[in-house]
Amino acid sequence: MKHTFHRLSTLLIFIILSTGCLKANISLPEIFGSGMVLQQKSEVTFWGWAKTGEKISLTAGWLDSARTVTANTQGEWKIIVRTPVAGGPYDIDIKGYNEIKLTDVLIGEVWLCSGQSNMEWTPLSGIDNEEEEIQNSNYPNIRLFTVSSATAGCPQQHFNGRWSKCTPETMKHFSAIGYFFARKLYQELGVTVGVINSSWGGTPAESWMPGTVIDGDPFLKEAAAKQVPVPWGPVEPGRLYNAMIHPMIPFRIAGVLWYQGEANTINAYAYKELLENLIKSWRDGWGYEFPFYYAQIAPYAYGNNFDGVMVREAERRALETPKTGMAVLSDICDTANIHPRDKQDAALRLAYIALRNHYGMKQFEGSGPLYKDMAIDKNKAIISFYNSEGLHSNGKKPDFFEIAGPDMVFHPAEAKIEGEKVVVQSKKVKDPVAVRFAWSNTARPDLFNGANLPASCFTTEK
Repeated sequence: MKHTFHRLSTLLIFIILSTGCLKANISLPEIFGSGMVLQQKSEVTFWGWAKTGEKISLTAGWLDSARTVTANTQGEWKIIVRTPVAGGPYDIDIKGYNEIKLTDVLIGEVWLCSGQSNMEWTPLSGIDNEEEEIQNSNYPNIRLFTVSSATAGCPQQHFNGRWSKCTPETMKHFSAIGYFFARKLYQELGVTVGVINSSWGGTPAESWMPGTVIDGDPFLKEAAAKQVPVPWGPVEPGRLYNAMIHPMIPFRIAGVLWYQGEANTINAYAYKELLENLIKSWRDGWGYEFPFYYAQIAPYAYGNNFDGVMVREAERRALETPKTGMAVLSDICDTANIHPRDKQDAALRLAYIALRNHYGMKQFEGSGPLYKDMAIDKNKAIISFYNSEGLHSNGKKPDFFEIAGPDMVFHPAEAKIEGEKVVVQSKKVKDPVAVRFAWSNTARPDLFNGANLPASCFTTEK
């Protein structure tokens, strides 16, 4: 009798366990959660995991009927739904063998912020007007998501993070640039804004792009090899992309904000190619050409006189990539501090680019003067710019121009504004072939357009 009872108990346990194995709780990536923001007027992908063959249905407050799908042989599923214009809050129910309820979901504009310390920098880290900005940051229709720092040797499906309302308590721990950007968009567009911050101080571009991109390009691989281990974060290709970017793909975003480059002064000559390939790899991953706007690194006293300016020039030249924009920060920085405290103006300039280029609000000027071309007239070089309406210098004449002849030795030059062009010459150069502007790590030149946005450094050298 005792043995019979033991056998029956064992059989019962086996049946219970077997029945349990037939079911598996559906689950979602961490980027989905109550309080989140979904991109308005878009095809938004929901995805997750379940038991193979499990039927999953999704209902949402704006949908007229449920959307259904069956998990594939790998236990994966995805459902694509169309989102309405900005609004909410809505509830979303996702049902399989279990049920997931998402509440207080808003529809609006979603932006991803990434890079190194200047993007990661929080109000508590030290910004201008810190106490007042924190105190006045109660914006429940701005939602914040911070991805926890992590590294991985291969692409991951999960990361840590959660959505929260913007309050003084949450804002002070969030990316200052991300917050100020979102606040400006909210003020101008009048819609909910969601901001995802995935940043890590002191990290190079190589870590933020797929390792396969670096490995497949001999030039990029050689440049990445110049990175040396540091105590504050990873430098190896792909490590941060795998852990902090890949898990959120293909969560629908309006675009990306990027502030990075200081960690690439060690291989500045390759930064244009690194940035262009990073942009391409992210767009390939998401499957569409979203806007990618970035802050040009600010002037700072790096060890080599030209490491920083070479990165800034690479960023300027990377504007050849479609749907990119660059905020120049040379007039709002302290050359002795690699972390400028004026995060408000840096964020506003990125917001102006987005408002003008992406949202079509042409009353905002998105850029200062950018080098266009050079013409030679005897011993003078005539420089033309994009975004040059209202070109002016607050001093008597523009400074920081240099000119070179065939020997490519650069000499300080006299510069004069004529309309929307700058005429450059030097008594030491009879036959000019090249001009460069603000060509040092710490140059803070005095040349602006009518919107009082500063000109970027440049060299006409190929």
